[in-house]
Amino acid sequence: MLRDGTYAACFKTSLREGAGIVHFANGRLWGGDSIISYSGCYEVDGDRWTATVTTRRHSAGHATVFGPGIDEMELKLAGTSNGKIASCSGTTDAAPGMAFEATLILSEELPPPAASPRAKRHAKTKLPRPPQRLRAR
Repeated sequence: MLRDGTYAACFKTSLREGAGIVHFANGRLWGGDSIISYSGCYEVDGDRWTATVTTRRHSAGHATVFGPGIDEMELKLAGTSNGKIASCSGTTDAAPGMAFEATLILSEELPPPAASPRAKRHAKTKLPRPPQRLRAR
């Protein structure tokens, strides 16, 4: 099952590869990479999911994975998920016949690091005063 959360996205076409971040929450998705922002909606049915994604260029730079001049488009995606890793494939009318594939990896929050005993000891002590500036003679 595709879980709500933040995913690292690795995607490719026959022309090139790319990577970005995608957030999934309550049927909506959004994210981006260095040149393109993504938004759309998704539906989940067990371990299968589908999405419609709209892209828009936000920064000048290299061509997208679909090639030069193909910045704003609508992608139709279908895939599967095991909860932590999702994969999908799809197409866009902006690049007929070109397949798009993506792998999404769920970012899990790590617990905060435990404070070391040394850090606690220093937090309770007064920091040393910096030396006074040398006076010009």
